[in-house]
Amino acid sequence: MSRAFLAICAALLASSPAWALNAGLGAPPPTVDRLTPQATVKGFLAEAHAGNYAVAAHYLDLDYLPRDKQAAAGAQLARRLKFVLDRKLPVDLSLLSAEPEGDPKEARFDQMGSIALEGAEVPIRVQRVVDNGGALVWVFNESTVKEVDRLFGAYGPVLTEVLPDFFFKRTVLGLEAWQWLGLLVVLVGGWALSLLLERLTLGFTQRLAKWTKFTWDDALVGAGRGPLRLPYFALLLAVGTSLLLLPQPVQTVFARLSYSLTIIALAWFILRFLGVSSAYVQERVASKNPDNGDRIRGLNTQLTVMRHVLEVATYVIAAALLLMQFEVVRNVGVSLLASAGIAGLVIGLAAQKSISTLLAGIQLSITQPIRMGDQVVVEGEFGTIEEISLTYVVVRIWDNRRLVIPITQFLDKPFQNWSRSHSEMLGEVILQVDYSCDIDVLRAELKRILENEGRELWDGKVQTVVVLNVLDKTLSVRALVSAPASKLFDLRCLVRERLVVFLRGRPGWLPTVRSETRPVTVVTESASPEQGPAPRA
Repeated sequence: MSRAFLAICAALLASSPAWALNAGLGAPPPTVDRLTPQATVKGFLAEAHAGNYAVAAHYLDLDYLPRDKQAAAGAQLARRLKFVLDRKLPVDLSLLSAEPEGDPKEARFDQMGSIALEGAEVPIRVQRVVDNGGALVWVFNESTVKEVDRLFGAYGPVLTEVLPDFFFKRTVLGLEAWQWLGLLVVLVGGWALSLLLERLTLGFTQRLAKWTKFTWDDALVGAGRGPLRLPYFALLLAVGTSLLLLPQPVQTVFARLSYSLTIIALAWFILRFLGVSSAYVQERVASKNPDNGDRIRGLNTQLTVMRHVLEVATYVIAAALLLMQFEVVRNVGVSLLASAGIAGLVIGLAAQKSISTLLAGIQLSITQPIRMGDQVVVEGEFGTIEEISLTYVVVRIWDNRRLVIPITQFLDKPFQNWSRSHSEMLGEVILQVDYSCDIDVLRAELKRILENEGRELWDGKVQTVVVLNVLDKTLSVRALVSAPASKLFDLRCLVRERLVVFLRGRPGWLPTVRSETRPVTVVTESASPEQGPAPRA
């Protein structure tokens, strides 16, 4: 009965030329969807956050205003309603009806919620009315629109009424120009003010620390430089952004940022505290027991281990507190901890070696003694790291064979990593030459080789020729060159080949075996005194 009555009323009103919904706004754009309460609220918020307040006005019932004032007043009311909803009534679209008929319990309107104002509750509703074509649409009802100015006066931004219109006409990423300007002021001013507050606080505490005889508190005050500014900045950021009436998602981001900065500052100070305390205890023990080296080394070992354990615990707790602010991570973490308690003990006892291997893989990924593409020498083989998993590492050897090595070996046994810090390496070429060889000429030839034939291999850094050793018949000469690890072998072969060709053209510099002949005097025995002296040859 009520639906038929509404249809008859809609037909009568549509046929009357004296009445039309929001006649002063003109025909709504095709993008305006007002068929359901949910579509109306969603469309209004989308257009308002995009800065299209003239389009958002079509979602309001403005028939109580004169037609010539509906366009200007409608855009202003849409903008003010956006600020009120963002600050005081976060919208949950799932609570609104997605049917054209609305809520079956109350077909006339659908209520989003209520906002406290001067001791009373102002309901925020959308109502079903007849549009210009006679169709039934949903708009914010007249009673809600009439309360927008009062609500904005209580909860809206004050500065927006005194700034030029330029700051309110357009929005970027859901924020108006004055809000972006306010964010810039809050970030820059908050950081500068936090630095000032940090200096004042440290200066005051430093004076207090000088009254004591201990040096530990002086060092502790110095450790607060850095961590102390973050809580100040987080507090100023939270207060400043709350005054800008940011949309709820944006305000949530800054709230979590402030919380994260506080946790980071606390963890940072704890790490500084552990370092200062450990150094102070070591210094005190060393000053009182300068001759007891065993005790000093034992205490240093204990303090180092304890400090590392506490540092790891600090990192873990700080990371947990940072992640706990996200609902999805918190639920997953709680469920995993609840379900893995007993099962973890049983599985851990049954698979100790497997778990240790997995932990070794995690440790390897964090510490990174090897990385993908590193060139290593392991088990007497030279190759390139091709694959890293949690249990094994695949090394591609120079002849394209694959060497599969357990990942624990890279943590338990020494190996060579040729590209750990940088890829440049030094390679040597040893030659045996004659003593007559001119070393300066050999240096010039090495330079020529590197700048011509070896220019694609040489990195242009190291090129030396030195006499490495003096043997009984030859000189041992070393040519030292530098190149990337992947090209060093080819460069050494090239230098060795070209230097041999160079020496071959100078036979006098090649190693030779010399022999020397000398006349030898042979003395014979004398025969007898009568025979005279013995002859000599």
